[in-house]
Amino acid sequence: MIMKVVKVSDKGQIAIPVEMRGAVGISKGDSLVLMQLGRRIVIEKPKVSDEDFSGLISEKVMKELWDNKYDGVWDNV
Repeated sequence: MIMKVVKVSDKGQIAIPVEMRGAVGISKGDSLVLMQLGRRIVIEKPKVSDEDFSGLISEKVMKELWDNKYDGVWDNV
């Protein structure tokens, strides 16, 4: 196990040490998953990449579709 102490910038950013990025295979531009577990924050590299979901509809578009007040189809379900 590798353990390092990092400082949080005024923008809330941290730098992941190079040896940790290398050990996990994190590269520039990779997406990471952050999970809050009580007082802990776990950062994980997902097993799937953004490219695996590139053809799917975005969360923003889904919200716009589902929150459309002019679409009354779902009101009678």
